[in-house]
Amino acid sequence: MSIEITKVYKEHFPALRFIGTCYTNEDRDSAGGFGKQWDEWMNNDRFSKLKAAILSAPFDESPIGLMTMHGDMTGFTYWIGLFFPADAAVPEGYASIDLPESNIGVGWVCGKEENGEIYGDAHGEVCKKLDEDGFNSFRNDITGENTYCFFERYHSLRFTQKDANGNVTLDYGNYIL
Repeated sequence: MSIEITKVYKEHFPALRFIGTCYTNEDRDSAGGFGKQWDEWMNNDRFSKLKAAILSAPFDESPIGLMTMHGDMTGFTYWIGLFFPADAAVPEGYASIDLPESNIGVGWVCGKEENGEIYGDAHGEVCKKLDEDGFNSFRNDITGENTYCFFERYHSLRFTQKDANGNVTLDYGNYIL
């Protein structure tokens, strides 16, 4: 099966502080992704340790892969971590990125996790669907001039529980006007 975009909609996020670890293109694995880093986070229970080190509860309990990129496709960063309130203190050993209050265009991608079809190009398909549905004003001022911000949200139910066809759902979020 190829991917299916099962839902697109708009959310509104308050100003947030994303806390986690930042990676760059140099950190990609042989398949071109960040699976090695995700394995390290999961195998070492880093999400629980991060939550325990911060006094405030996360804005969302879902693990996040947050990406930033300049409009000319340079300066790519890939963060693994969690969204927290904007005033959350950053514990030692972690980095942060402050994000403004914003609307978020969200798309749910249903497909196979094992073959990687829900990653990479699937985000582009979500962007097309958001455009078709009128959520096409992507913000380019999130972490600096001409910088876009988007994320993968690994929702605890949609991503971890397979449907009858063995598919999971990965959320893609894009900062929009």
